[in-house]
Amino acid sequence: MEITITHRTAQGTGASRRLRRAGRVPGILYGDNQEALVIEFDHNELFHKLRQEAFHSSVISLDLDGKSHPALLRDVQRHPFKSLILHVDFQRVDVNRKLHTKVPLHFINGDNSPGVKQSGAIISHILTEIEVLCLPGDLPEYIEVDLHDLTVAHPFHLADLKAPAGIEFAALHKGENPAVVAAVLPRAARAEEDLVPAVSVADVPAISQKAPADAAKGAKK
Repeated sequence: MEITITHRTAQGTGASRRLRRAGRVPGILYGDNQEALVIEFDHNELFHKLRQEAFHSSVISLDLDGKSHPALLRDVQRHPFKSLILHVDFQRVDVNRKLHTKVPLHFINGDNSPGVKQSGAIISHILTEIEVLCLPGDLPEYIEVDLHDLTVAHPFHLADLKAPAGIEFAALHKGENPAVVAAVLPRAARAEEDLVPAVSVADVPAISQKAPADAAKGAKK
């Protein structure tokens, strides 16, 4: 994916406000042991790019004066209630050095899994993205997780996922194996009620109707 950037000459809060009023977005490009560059974007172009999932998890080609700078989107600051992008951060990447970044998960065939079809379970997405280690050229837009064999008794852990070529899961690299997705039985209220013994009318102590009258007599004395 590509987007055009230009050098940003003016800096500071006032300059950033003027940029935004002119339909531009201030940003910064840093990393790879190089000097940070203050840059700016066309707001509309950036706004529509950010609506694409791949823009958040792919190596982006930043086109500056005809030269391409491969980078990853690292941070986006948005206006609290307006559809405005306030600032963006990009980090340079070395095409020959492995990245450590997050990739979204796409789950398929959940409705056809034994946990849902046979047990009436609900799919619980414990993780929606995972950290990966890979070269920039191998970075996938997303990783697909097929739930066709998911059962209530056996949730999927990270080691159960098939990693695309050239991809290494960071957690497994550290010796961890977190749960990713599970088929969970719904917490029906009736299941809890079945554990409580039913109470019949005969079990409730009778309330004496004489008690109020007796109390009143006692008060008169």
